[in-house]
Amino acid sequence: MEKMRLTSPAFQDNGRIPSRYTCDGDNMNPELRFENVPDGTRSLALVMEDPDAPNGLWVHWILWNIGPRVTTLVEQAEPREVVIGKNSWGHNQYGGPCPPSGSHRYIFRLYALDTTLDLAGTASKGQLDVAMQDHVLAEASLTGMYGGG
Repeated sequence: MEKMRLTSPAFQDNGRIPSRYTCDGDNMNPELRFENVPDGTRSLALVMEDPDAPNGLWVHWILWNIGPRVTTLVEQAEPREVVIGKNSWGHNQYGGPCPPSGSHRYIFRLYALDTTLDLAGTASKGQLDVAMQDHVLAEASLTGMYGGG
């Protein structure tokens, strides 16, 4: 089977994220597409994080219990059938790129899991990481760049 892939029609891997998906624009998530999800996947999880944030890793968006047959998260997605966890701002929603200075990397990570997760929406990325331990069948990533100005 081919390797699982995560892509977006809005930007190429390592390309610039359009400002409409950032705090300088409409602050909505870009469309994301999932390909080659492995057999045996019971759910998907998605994390968007900024490893270049001044105070360490900044989580912009976390979702889990995405159905294994889902192939697209549309622009400005508000999927009701998934759990949206707390980002680093303490909100259960997408928070677009908003670097205080310079250009930052924003990494979207998709995980195929062999289970569904029993986690409340109050969970953080750290709690998600613990819950996913030993359940990841495959992982894919997409990196976008953004800097103000």
